[in-house]
Amino acid sequence: MTKVSNLDFSILDRDFSVACPDSERQNLLAAAQYLDNKMREIQQGGKVSGQDRIAIMAGLNIAYELLTTQSGGVNLGSLKQKVHDLETKLDQALSEQKQLSSTD
Repeated sequence: MTKVSNLDFSILDRDFSVACPDSERQNLLAAAQYLDNKMREIQQGGKVSGQDRIAIMAGLNIAYELLTTQSGGVNLGSLKQKVHDLETKLDQALSEQKQLSSTD
């Protein structure tokens, strides 16, 4: 039997709590963070106001990304962001390693 518990998270500074199988907690948190990031991008763009409209635009963007991916297309913006994030993490790890090496 799958254990289910409440998962708390925030999107655009609004708190939510949903029931979630424990095995899916990390995936749901990642999805909530992704949605929060998309909504903040739209909000910061300044062309759309109101949380309802921002949520609809974010949902539309995410649905487009999903359909593009499912149809065999590649979302270059998302791919570039992931590569950038990996480069940043790698740079941080190398910097930390260099600092540890210099203290020996």
